[in-house]
Amino acid sequence: MRLYEFEGKRLFKEWGLPVPDGELVEREEDLLEKGKKIGFPLVAKVQVLKGGRGRAGGVKVINDENELLDFGKKFFKEGFLGRPTRAILLEKKLDVEKEFYLGITIDELAKRNCLLFTEGGVDVEEIAKSGRVLRLHIDPFTGLKSFLAKGFFAKADFKGKTLLDISDIAVKLYDLYIKMDATMAEINPLILTKEKKFFCADSRIEIDDDALTRQKGNLEKFNLPVREEKEREPTELEIKAREIDQLDHRGVAGRVVEFDGDIALIIGGGGASLTVFDAILRYGGKPANYCEIGGNPTVKKVQKLTELLLSKKGIKGVAVITNVLSNTRVDLVARGVIKGMLAKGIDPSKFPVVFRVPGSWEEEGFKILEKYGIKYFTREQTMDEAAKYIVELLKKEA
Repeated sequence: MRLYEFEGKRLFKEWGLPVPDGELVEREEDLLEKGKKIGFPLVAKVQVLKGGRGRAGGVKVINDENELLDFGKKFFKEGFLGRPTRAILLEKKLDVEKEFYLGITIDELAKRNCLLFTEGGVDVEEIAKSGRVLRLHIDPFTGLKSFLAKGFFAKADFKGKTLLDISDIAVKLYDLYIKMDATMAEINPLILTKEKKFFCADSRIEIDDDALTRQKGNLEKFNLPVREEKEREPTELEIKAREIDQLDHRGVAGRVVEFDGDIALIIGGGGASLTVFDAILRYGGKPANYCEIGGNPTVKKVQKLTELLLSKKGIKGVAVITNVLSNTRVDLVARGVIKGMLAKGIDPSKFPVVFRVPGSWEEEGFKILEKYGIKYFTREQTMDEAAKYIVELLKKEA
């Protein structure tokens, strides 16, 4: 879950990271009052969950009241790059001497968290291509200690007070990153003023979706609403599905993207779910949703998910198709699907449904399916065959 800049800076302040004086403006009519409070010149920044704000005009130095009113009127009315403007952040303009990029993320190849640093700020992607980025892989058992940070930044020619200050910022950023279960924490740019003071001029923080349940207390404490970053607002069905997935921390069952079709899909197995979705389309079927399950979700979560998908108007069939599952019990998935169908008053033996979920406890799962007359495929039969079966079955029913 990606945070807005002002939300990230709220966390920065809590962790003692230096941020410029600022005011958040959520209504156009409050612009002048808060702008005068900051004083001119100031920097106005559109608050949207999208990168490239500076190059697209969403960040601007404002010199007087008229410029501020024009900026606010434009973005509150028109939005920014197709997205509505959540707010506008006004900050004191800094007397910049240098700009840097400082970030922490996961290095998938090294299987370690990694501290990244370079000069340049906004165009860090171009700088990264040149190889001028310093990296420090962090031992998860020791964390980022102050002496490690000092040694790292000494290599970038920092000395004296600036060495101590930037090392302290990196240590605090790492602590925030770990305690908030972030997958990314960036300061871009990290500004060094002519008075030799550092300020976090921007923030980008992304929290691991799978940790949102564990982070519930922090999210409430810092007023961070749970949301998904999408090009459109979530539908009512997608919102309800998310609530199902958050019933408890066990397994995944409820990450849904809604479509206009008539086949409810309960699919899983990483890339296999995309394969199943594509197979349904290839054989002429119309998926009503994209959805993944895995990680051994509870019977209740699978049941509620099934009920939700079947509540969508126009559903004519159900396809429960996954790759071979080693971390999810087949019998629990079977119980959940059947309970969901029965709760909606549907006879599983008479409704078009296919079940292809081989894996742990599959024999017990198959016995349950046989009892309720549900057609199931074993691991000897492919996901593609199961997808073809449900599409052809619906064509016969039509």
